[in-house]
Amino acid sequence: MQSWTIWARALAGAGALAMATAGAAQEKEIPRADGYAELERLPDFGGVWNPDWSLLFGANGRRPTEPELTPPAQAKLDAFRKYQEENGVDQSNQVHCIPPGMPGIMRQPYPIEFLFSPGRVTIFTETYSQARRIYTDGRELPEDPDFLFNGNSVGHWEGDTLIVDSIGFSPLVDIAAGIPHSEEMRIQEKIWLEEPDVLRIETTISDPQVLTKPLVQQLAFKRQPDWDIREYVCAENNRLVSEDGGANIDLKLDEEDDPFGPLPED
Repeated sequence: MQSWTIWARALAGAGALAMATAGAAQEKEIPRADGYAELERLPDFGGVWNPDWSLLFGANGRRPTEPELTPPAQAKLDAFRKYQEENGVDQSNQVHCIPPGMPGIMRQPYPIEFLFSPGRVTIFTETYSQARRIYTDGRELPEDPDFLFNGNSVGHWEGDTLIVDSIGFSPLVDIAAGIPHSEEMRIQEKIWLEEPDVLRIETTISDPQVLTKPLVQQLAFKRQPDWDIREYVCAENNRLVSEDGGANIDLKLDEEDDPFGPLPED
């Protein structure tokens, strides 16, 4: 009986200590994430945005422009188009479920979504379920960037316009089909609301080794308040090639050009 009394008193003491500790923790200020006040001053990019190419041909639109290429880049494009013409197949990396990266990821016929958080704007693209992270915390672009599909991006606000600067892109990324980029490629974007439900993005691509002058293009999106971004899993697509149908694509990579090496044998 005496041992039980000692045990009960120990439990009571432990309970009192726990309550005292909890009370002391409540008196201390819990750390809070700062910077959320800034979000109240930013324009509303919320919701899902669907590309609307009809907006590019209106009074405020800019018709798509073709890149003006250096001679080596033009030779590569000519070879790419000749191969397609002779073989009638798609030989792009996307047939192997490799995401297009920037700038192609923003040109896809699928919706996008913005998420604002302190010091960062994140753009989710339904295509390949990709996320672009644009840091608005005042950091500089890296001097020796890793090569990423969507690049290394920093941004700042000029009024209600988001200005984005991106460098450091994967060698698997193309400026456009058949036009590879060099390590000097730089992409600058202006993103703004033209109307409450119309968003525009002006993209300027510079690459002295590939482009004789910067390529300026514009994208336009309409807000779809009732839409959700859906899951996109490229590997689930039917990529069979047969006489009875299926995608007409070239699934055979040249081992010399394939950065991942030869495909595994069955």
